[in-house]
Amino acid sequence: MGRRIKKLKKQRLHSEGNDTLIYSMLILIAVGVILWRAFDTKVPFWSFVVVFGVLYGIVLNFFRCPIRFLDIDTDEYDMSKVVVAPADGKVVVVEEVMEDEYFHERRMMVSIFMSLFNVHANWFPVCGKVVSVHHQDGNFHKAWLPKASEENEHADVMIETANGVRVLCRQVAGAVARRIVTYAKEGEECEIDDHLGFIKFGSRVDVYLPLDSEIKVKMGESTTGDQTIIAELK
Repeated sequence: MGRRIKKLKKQRLHSEGNDTLIYSMLILIAVGVILWRAFDTKVPFWSFVVVFGVLYGIVLNFFRCPIRFLDIDTDEYDMSKVVVAPADGKVVVVEEVMEDEYFHERRMMVSIFMSLFNVHANWFPVCGKVVSVHHQDGNFHKAWLPKASEENEHADVMIETANGVRVLCRQVAGAVARRIVTYAKEGEECEIDDHLGFIKFGSRVDVYLPLDSEIKVKMGESTTGDQTIIAELK
C-alpha cells in the first residue's frame, strides 16, 4: 500500500503568543515581588502564585503550535480530493447552506468550534492554489451561534484544488477572540500541512464544500487539525 509519510517534528509555541507570554510573565513576576515584600505572611504571595500560575499555564497551552503532517494511505485517498480539519475542536455544524457571497449557490458547510483549551493554529483544509484572501470586519457574537459565520469579523480564504474545485475556508472571530491572523497569500500554492493562520482566544473555522462532497464527520465529533479527514471531494 502507498503511504504519504513525513517525519513529525516537535511541538513548539506559536510566535503569535510571544508578546502576550513575555509581558504577562513580567507583570506576574513584578506583582509577585511586591506581594513577597509587602506582607509578613506569605499567604497572599503563594495564593497569587497558585491562581495566576494556573491561568498562565492555560494561556501557555493555548499558544501551542504543533507541527503536524498528514499520514494517509494514498491507495485509499487521492490527496487532490482530501479535505482535512483546519483546526482542533468540535464539529458544531454539518449542513447544507446557501452561500451568497462567493458561490451564489448551495454548499455543504462544516464548522469547527475551538474552545480556550484547543490549539488555535489553523491549517489549509485542501491542497491547491490560493485564489483570494479577504478580511471582513463585523460583530463578536458567540462563535457557536449560526449568525456568527456571516455577521462576525471573519477572514475568507478561497482555494482552488488541482481538479478545479473551489473550497472556501473562513476564520471566524468570537465573543472573546478579537484578532484573526491569516498567512495565506493570493496566488500562492498551498498544501494541507501548511499553516493557514491563527485565531486568538477561542473561535471557529468554517469550510464550504460542493454539495456532492462525501462528508466524513458528524455533529459533536472532535477533530484534530491537519489530521482528521472531514470530507472527500468528488
